[in-house]
Amino acid sequence: MSAYRKETICIQSGWKPKSGEPRVLPIYQSTTFKYEDSEQMGRLFDLEEAGYFYSRLQNPTNDCVAAKICELEGGVAAMLTSSGQAANYYAIFNICEAGDHVVMSSTVYGGSFNLITCTMKKMGISCTVVDPDAPAKELEKAFQDNTKCVFAETIANPALVVLDIEKFAALAHAHQVPLIVDNTFATPINCNPFQWGADIVTHSTTKYMDGHAMAVGGCIVDSGNFDWTAYADKFPGLCTPDESYHGIVYTEKFGKAAYITKATSQLMRDLGSIQSPQNAFLLNVGLETLPLRMERHCYNAQKCAEFLEGHEKVAWVNYPGLPGNKYYEIAKKYMPNGTCGVISFGLKGGREAAAKMMDRLKLAAIVTHVADARTSVLHPASHTHRQMNDEQLKEAGVAPEMVRLSVGIEHIDDIIEDLSQALASCEEA
Repeated sequence: MSAYRKETICIQSGWKPKSGEPRVLPIYQSTTFKYEDSEQMGRLFDLEEAGYFYSRLQNPTNDCVAAKICELEGGVAAMLTSSGQAANYYAIFNICEAGDHVVMSSTVYGGSFNLITCTMKKMGISCTVVDPDAPAKELEKAFQDNTKCVFAETIANPALVVLDIEKFAALAHAHQVPLIVDNTFATPINCNPFQWGADIVTHSTTKYMDGHAMAVGGCIVDSGNFDWTAYADKFPGLCTPDESYHGIVYTEKFGKAAYITKATSQLMRDLGSIQSPQNAFLLNVGLETLPLRMERHCYNAQKCAEFLEGHEKVAWVNYPGLPGNKYYEIAKKYMPNGTCGVISFGLKGGREAAAKMMDRLKLAAIVTHVADARTSVLHPASHTHRQMNDEQLKEAGVAPEMVRLSVGIEHIDDIIEDLSQALASCEEA
């Protein structure tokens, strides 16, 4: 980890201007970069020399922002992607191919669930879904000879399940594979999964890192701790010659940076899900205030959760910061300074009451997005899962009365007053 604290890293890390250069990170809005001779360009293409030649692979603005996130997580290398979905896809596909297998937590974000269980299945990569709360002995059964990684979320979206990172890391390592953790909701301000044994971290930077719902993006960070060469037969993509780069063996040439170098030079080269320099610039502006915002998000969410828990028209509240919550103790272990700003709750009046309450909100907006500065709500039964009846919703783990509340950084009294006036319109079943 850096000698600086996270608040300082968010401001000072990444861009290091030299004498006479811009104090603020510039936007390198260029697809390509000029060189004086063709021999040097050839060395760049052969990965014999570091430098920039085409923004689909690397861009100075992006690299500075990736370096900042890498330092926040305590990793050795990082890369930006066009979205959080792209980050998760690249993170897994970088070490998996047709015939391989993934173990995945059942509570991950629905988009990630579909990516791995449906889309990647079409590519020949199978997946076993597990209950993250199951005991280790039961989870052991999910592993196969062709398992290449384990994938889970620090805080599940929107289930708010808190992952026992040490348990999953121990299981993954016992089967000679890395643990990949999506740390979007906690952010590196509240949790550093590498400290608890995770090997690779991903982020949807679209959420708290950007913080203003302006720019879609993702990031992958490698801890550098997983020894790929110790299991070379499992990870030939990293440990055997890459013929598309004249036989380079990534682990031999790049050491601890092998994983990210391969993801950049091979996957980004071929698939091209690069984050635009403009989006990376906006992300960097968001990162500068991330510690301040996360503190406020968590404070406001805690107050809202306590208010809702005590409200006569609220049937239940799910937030890891509440002492009675199932994940309260484990959240204190991994995230002692707070979890996130997202709450889910249900109304006694059921689905109709939930929809009516949301329609009466004045400050909070009904939007699909989550985890930015503005308070927002979503009613899964009426929106993302609208096609299902109540019985189907329960089977999918979405209660008809559930409301997902993403608490912003407005004044807490205004947020609670808005919730209070909206709840006043609801009738109990």
